[in-house]
Amino acid sequence: MPAENVPDGAVRGGFEYRTVRDVAFFAEEVVYELEVWKLPGGARHGAANGYCTVVGNDLFTHFRSTGSKSRLNFPERPSAGEAGFLVNDAALGYMRRMNLPEKTVSLLAGHPRKRFSGADAWGAHLSALGIAGMKTLPDPAGIASEGGLWGAISEGGRIAGTVVPGDDAGQFNVGDHHALCRVHAERLVRKLPCSTGYRLSRVEPVVAGIWDFYAELSEYRDSPREERKAHLSARFDEVFTGGTGYASLDGLLSRLAANKDELLRVLDHPETPLHTNGAERDIRAHAARRKISFGTRSEKGRSARDGYLGAMKTCAKLGVPLRDYLASRFGVAGAPDVPRLADLVLARAAA
Repeated sequence: MPAENVPDGAVRGGFEYRTVRDVAFFAEEVVYELEVWKLPGGARHGAANGYCTVVGNDLFTHFRSTGSKSRLNFPERPSAGEAGFLVNDAALGYMRRMNLPEKTVSLLAGHPRKRFSGADAWGAHLSALGIAGMKTLPDPAGIASEGGLWGAISEGGRIAGTVVPGDDAGQFNVGDHHALCRVHAERLVRKLPCSTGYRLSRVEPVVAGIWDFYAELSEYRDSPREERKAHLSARFDEVFTGGTGYASLDGLLSRLAANKDELLRVLDHPETPLHTNGAERDIRAHAARRKISFGTRSEKGRSARDGYLGAMKTCAKLGVPLRDYLASRFGVAGAPDVPRLADLVLARAAA
């Protein structure tokens, strides 16, 4: 340090060393590698891992456990046990939306036989046309089967025009109208690493903007007005436009913006839930049961587990005591007369 204001006549005498205690704050990132072990999970059956698909709304819950994550799991549910396949306009439209090559679509569209009573007859048909043996992506036989199921469902009007909300998992991307869960979108943003103040300052305003936009959508869902659609569409673009300077955040916002139609499905279908919290609450019953009994061994056991849990959740939604419902179904003497749950659901939906 240069000397200043040195008195006249002073002689330089070297240096003296003084120790000053101070507190220093600094940021340091340490990356640890942790070995991860996972116990078998999912809908265990026959000592093997599986999956459980839950379908429902505010009036009912249906569980179905299978051995794979497939888009076939969902369209098979409204078939009510009748695994029929039909090649009609709805089926062919579905196949084209799922990018099945037009040459393959033409094989099905040009064949005189359109209706198949079960999976065996349908599989034989796909084999005869050479579709079952195709080794391309996306899987031609799988998409054709999804389309055939969708065609049969659409003909019966079981879920015509129904919006299917879900997360971004491929097995839920079925039907004419697919909607994405807004909570899952916000969760992806909130889970981004924010180990520095800069990153946190980029993420926090986006999360707040998503929740403010969610509040506007909730208000619209309660009181939909045509003139609000353009405003909400513009607000979506504002919230999910990147340019924050945090590369991971900007990339995520870009991916979410690409799903604008599915995230804004409520604008054209106000009955659409904005999240999948109801389904997640329903599936917890299945998870709790798995922790207790771990898994089933027989097909009858799996069907009984799914059926009982579905009846339990549906009774709770309808305000029907499960004990009274079971006693009525089993013909217990003195039990109250409880209608079929399907009849109760239809009556409530029509009210």
